[in-house]
Amino acid sequence: MSPARTRPEREELVFLADLAGEAERHNDVVKQIKSIIDFFGAPLSIEERNLLSIAYKNITNNLRNSWRIIDTLQKLQAIRSPGRTRQLVLIRRQQDRIERELTDVCKDIVLLLDRDLLPAAGRGEETVFYLKMKGDYCRYLAEFSQKRERERFAGLSLDAYKQAYKHALLTLHPLHPTRLGLALNFSVFYHDVRQSPERACHLAKNAFDNAVLSVDVSDPGFDQTIKDSMAILQLLRDDLILWSGEMQDAK
Repeated sequence: MSPARTRPEREELVFLADLAGEAERHNDVVKQIKSIIDFFGAPLSIEERNLLSIAYKNITNNLRNSWRIIDTLQKLQAIRSPGRTRQLVLIRRQQDRIERELTDVCKDIVLLLDRDLLPAAGRGEETVFYLKMKGDYCRYLAEFSQKRERERFAGLSLDAYKQAYKHALLTLHPLHPTRLGLALNFSVFYHDVRQSPERACHLAKNAFDNAVLSVDVSDPGFDQTIKDSMAILQLLRDDLILWSGEMQDAK
């Protein structure tokens, strides 16, 4: 008979998660936050939620970068040595390994969102934040999956982004950084996954224009709001310039 699990202090688990994050032990951060959910339930504090989000982002960013490097090397090798060579087989094998790791991580966070975090999320920013996360990780899955799976994950990503955007329009200020971050990533989905720069530009421009028009310098919280949102507005503007150029070149 296995011994009963001792209930830890929540503050201790948060401290360990924060410590792991500082040490760039991102898998350990995820483990500690999952322990919080197991022992204390799904609603997370903003600090806990941010620790989880940053950890998954770092894990997946590293894997996605590795996948892109291997994919580039595979294409270069195919140009240098047309046909099925031993080197190409080895490169593809390594790419498959990275894909499996990335798939496992993305599916893990989507499951955690669907099973625990979204059902317990409060109306407003928390729901938008988690739906955006689901859209992001389904988008990552769509980026490297084969055709049938790509369409399935793209559909899941689109559904999550649409739900998040609808909720954001109803509950969040146009300058709210979570709403702007959602618009940024949703527009990237249309550009990268759906290959529709027109829809990407439309969504990004609406978000940018609505944010700028809603600026109220007399608002006591204006300084902090604009500080948090400025970097995202700049990214939206950069993408708009880039994608508009693509559409002009395609004419």
